[in-house]
Amino acid sequence: MAKHESFSINGESLLKKVKELVEEGNVRKITIKDKAGKELMSFPLTVGVVGALLAPVFAAVGAIAALVGEYTLSVERDDDNKTDKGDKTSTVVDIPVGS
Repeated sequence: MAKHESFSINGESLLKKVKELVEEGNVRKITIKDKAGKELMSFPLTVGVVGALLAPVFAAVGAIAALVGEYTLSVERDDDNKTDKGDKTSTVVDIPVGS
């Protein structure tokens, strides 16, 4: 079952927020969309991904953040609660990003 949450942050905070989400460790995938819902960038995260491997991703996020406009940051997380079968579920967080 997916859960949606929305947070408003400005474009200057986009890169910082993405880095914070990566550091949390329970994020599976991050997607950045424009105001119209068009996907601008999407990248999966796996356990054990180190900062050096994410440097190109952070550079691209920084370039997107430099553009003036409104964006949506969608985050897919691993849920700590497991079902009876031991399967992991996902939580999706939509974060509108605007200036």
